Amino acid sequence: MTDSQAGTLLGLDGQVALVTGASRGIGQSIACLLRDLGAKVYGTATSQAGADAIAGELGDGRGLVLDVTDDEQLNNVIATVNAHAGAPTVLVNNAAITRDQLLMRLKDEDWDAVMDTNLRGVMRMTRACLRGMLKARQGRIIGISSVVGYSGNPGQTNYAAAKAGLAGFSRALALEVGARGITVNVVAPGFIDTDMTRALDEAQRDRLIGGIALGRLGKPADVAAAVAFLASPAGAYISGQTIHVNGGMYLT
Repeated sequence: MTDSQAGTLLGLDGQVALVTGASRGIGQSIACLLRDLGAKVYGTATSQAGADAIAGELGDGRGLVLDVTDDEQLNNVIATVNAHAGAPTVLVNNAAITRDQLLMRLKDEDWDAVMDTNLRGVMRMTRACLRGMLKARQGRIIGISSVVGYSGNPGQTNYAAAKAGLAGFSRALALEVGARGITVNVVAPGFIDTDMTRALDEAQRDRLIGGIALGRLGKPADVAAAVAFLASPAGAYISGQTIHVNGGMYLT
């Protein structure tokens, strides 16, 4: 394969990508890699400061404020992207929150908050982008799940349920829209070197790494590479699947 052929297979020239939760960590890495591969990328954050940080990475006007539970903000984001670049052809549902607690102490509002953002928000965001993809008869929808949705984790029943639900949602949607040239897939990261894992003390990090076959935490770029593959022409015949990016921590 020549460099030109490889570039065509993995390139995203002409694509319009929308990445939620793109101000830092995994989301930021995904947005920047899709940009580097040629897509026109828009990223969202829940605050104006976060949107400004995205704009600094992607260019003026490409960082947008969005709480995925807010209908008005969601409609404004879709309208803005459509007006400036056209309908999104790649959607990466990365925005998520945690409200960790053992089930016996878990408040209903903390269960609802996680479900509303991590699962219902994915449904609403996907539905909003789907109209343009159906009309164009092409699209890539990629959800960012978690190893926790498959292996479980004490204190995260709400988060695990939402992330497992994302996989089921994606499989069902893949069957609904595949005939229109739209693929729907999931990337499930393991423990990634982000702000959350950096907050752990040395003993906690050592315990985590001890359970990973590759002997290290993942990097945001590891997750971004899997997303980029699924978004590219190279991933055109993959749909309804979950790619686990966890260094051998959890084996399916």
